[in-house]
Amino acid sequence: MARYIQYQADNGAQAVQIFDSWATELSPVDFEEFSLPYLKQIVDTVKKTHPELPLILYASGSGGLLERLALTGVDVVSLDWTVDMADGRRRLGPNITVQGNVDPGVLFGSKEIITDRIHDTVRKAGRGKHILNLGHGIVVGTPEENVAHFFEVAKGIRY
Repeated sequence: MARYIQYQADNGAQAVQIFDSWATELSPVDFEEFSLPYLKQIVDTVKKTHPELPLILYASGSGGLLERLALTGVDVVSLDWTVDMADGRRRLGPNITVQGNVDPGVLFGSKEIITDRIHDTVRKAGRGKHILNLGHGIVVGTPEENVAHFFEVAKGIRY
């Protein structure tokens, strides 16, 4: 995995997101034994050759593991929509960047609701060290005009 990320960086990737799809199937103690050491190994290996490459870690449903995810050494912890952004920011602290975490289901709502949720997420994340994003991928059938609205509102935000 580390070699593949290094390959991506060598070929122009400006940031890489690591998805740990199984992390949340583990208890916190098992995550510490069976996942954390390997994630740290990946991060440490990549940072030796590409220290400036931002590494993002996403594990869906990871509310119970947030503090442990930060221990991997990644630059950004991506939060899914089940974590309140203010709580995630408090738990991770001000020195790590957070990504997320608007509920993708919100994109089925009105433009007013989408705008309100975006601003609520940004407010809760605090000033700086936040990458606005959905808390998971776009759901099949999401109205494209609502996705466009999400991006228009996001582009207008100034921290």
